[in-house]
Amino acid sequence: MKLLTNSKNLIEELKKIHIERSEELIEYLPYRYESFDYTDENELEDGQRVVLLGRIVSNPRHVKTNNYDIITFHFITGKNHFYSCKIFNRPFYMQMLDLSNEFTIVANYNLKRKELNIINIKKGEIPKSESLKPVYHLPSGVLQSTFINLIKRTFESIDEISGNIVPNYLIQKYRLLDHNSALKMVHTPSNSQEISQGLRTLKFEECLEYCFKNKIIREQNKKLTKSSIKDIDTNKINEFVKSLEYKLTKDQIQAIREIVLDLKDKKVMYRLLQGDVGTGKTIVGITSLYANYLRNKQGALLAPTDSLARQHYENVKKVLGPLGIKTCLLVGDVKLKEKNTIKEQIANGEIDVVVGTHAIFSSSVIYNNLGLALIDEQHRFGVNQRNILASKGDEVDLLLMSATPIPRTLALSIYGDLDVSSLTEYPTGRHDITTKVVDFDSEKILSLIHHMVDNNRQVFIVCPKIDKGDTNDSSEDIYERFEPLFKEKIALLHGKISSKEKIEILDKFKNNEINILVSTTLIELGIDIKTAGAMIIYSANSFGLASLHQLRGRVGRDGQKAYCLLVDHFESEEEASRLKFLESCLDGFEISEEDMRRRGPGDFIGIEQSGFPSFNSLNIVSDFKMFMVARDEVNFMFNSLLDPEINKYYYYCLNKIKKDEIITLID
Repeated sequence: MKLLTNSKNLIEELKKIHIERSEELIEYLPYRYESFDYTDENELEDGQRVVLLGRIVSNPRHVKTNNYDIITFHFITGKNHFYSCKIFNRPFYMQMLDLSNEFTIVANYNLKRKELNIINIKKGEIPKSESLKPVYHLPSGVLQSTFINLIKRTFESIDEISGNIVPNYLIQKYRLLDHNSALKMVHTPSNSQEISQGLRTLKFEECLEYCFKNKIIREQNKKLTKSSIKDIDTNKINEFVKSLEYKLTKDQIQAIREIVLDLKDKKVMYRLLQGDVGTGKTIVGITSLYANYLRNKQGALLAPTDSLARQHYENVKKVLGPLGIKTCLLVGDVKLKEKNTIKEQIANGEIDVVVGTHAIFSSSVIYNNLGLALIDEQHRFGVNQRNILASKGDEVDLLLMSATPIPRTLALSIYGDLDVSSLTEYPTGRHDITTKVVDFDSEKILSLIHHMVDNNRQVFIVCPKIDKGDTNDSSEDIYERFEPLFKEKIALLHGKISSKEKIEILDKFKNNEINILVSTTLIELGIDIKTAGAMIIYSANSFGLASLHQLRGRVGRDGQKAYCLLVDHFESEEEASRLKFLESCLDGFEISEEDMRRRGPGDFIGIEQSGFPSFNSLNIVSDFKMFMVARDEVNFMFNSLLDPEINKYYYYCLNKIKKDEIITLID
């Protein structure tokens, strides 16, 4: 069913969050709820979230500088309590503020200053029936009120959006609601109990489907066996490891052992190699490529960006080149004549290891004898996209690498179709990085940059977006702020710059010709600059904790003291506390778990960046028991596929898997 709107602008904005039909609209869940129950003003505490009704008693004043955008005014409630108010980075509120109307203010209270840091402000009194409102992640061109009204109209216009998919015996066994009632309770709750009831049903549905699809893929993988097995000389592997210029950790040795055993096994390998930033996944991957070479097979290493592919190419060539192993680089901007030559060499078996981006699994690339597909930053590719590269040869072993480590029990639930190897030790010891949470106008930012430049060290400055906007946190905004101070020592890097320019800028940065690099999250993906000593991240709350930790891991790689500043305007104590967790924690496993723990329903911010599956309603940490229940039910269902209801559910999940593969191929 089409969306119930004639606004072309609204339709285009909703497409940005993949909503084009009413069914997709209704399945798009709130990520949190805002309570408008009014606060008793008698004993307000410092940092308390308050909801107050009153009037503005001074003309609002709007001040804008390079560092902040702020509206100030005075406010008095019906009980004659007087407050100073501040609104950060939302200049559009100036249009609605006046002295003649009552306003409901949602804010954090500063006891010392008797000041309200405003989170939200609405005209008039909020009726009791509307005191609990859903909040959605929306494009800048879509108002919360517009989206909520569209959802209400959709529910009123159609009786049923999608029927129950879960078999009836499970609905009765776990006392689940029907799907549509659960959606209505989540979108238009009368109280918090309805939210819990609705989410309980939606979470179980999502758990069951995810576990069932994993089970299907796992069972399909088990059926894939190699027609012939070629032995690998493990003595040569041992000699190779001993010849490296550094000693591997016990974890690395164990991971290599697991991978080599998989390569020698009759079953096709489907393994995830996970480890924190700096635990040495790359050398384990290169050793796997060498082991694959020893069985006379070609290997392919897939990276998500040109810059990371080039870095991997240099590393593979440096380590494996002296052994006579021929490696090539295949990325988008390779000249056509050279590209055709490389493709011919791959097809003839003259190339042993192919390193590149998506180009290495395009239809025109034909492998002579592909045996191992190694995919770095695997979460950057679609759920089933990893299988496309594996399909470029017969019985190809698949090794995925992820810098977002999660505890093994969680990993087995999230990646149920994979075996898991984990790296927890650091080859050269843990990085010495001090992390601090600071405000946009903190003097520490400029002071740290000067300190780094004066000591001929380098600084990453990461921004959440490229183009300028009201929030002054784009890469263009930040570059313009610092360029007059540092001139030729600073450069700007983002996705709109050509590949040639990116390579030139990164080469200058690597060669210490540039001290400061202002960038988007391009630099998150494995760019290795040993002399980088500082990481400054603007609007840090727009990133997931695991993603912030990966960015932080880009500095301090030379063993020297390094620093990370997390910069934001903090509208609530919760926002600040979320980031402050990183001040005291450097363990990637703990950070990843905390990242998932803090997720709310529909809260996908930072999830794609960090490598977690983007669940609609689930929280993998707090809903872990539900995952266990769903996995047990799925095992029972697989033994009862003759049951018509369960058989129907099997084909429903199978079709969803195939649909995912088609979408991935189009992407």
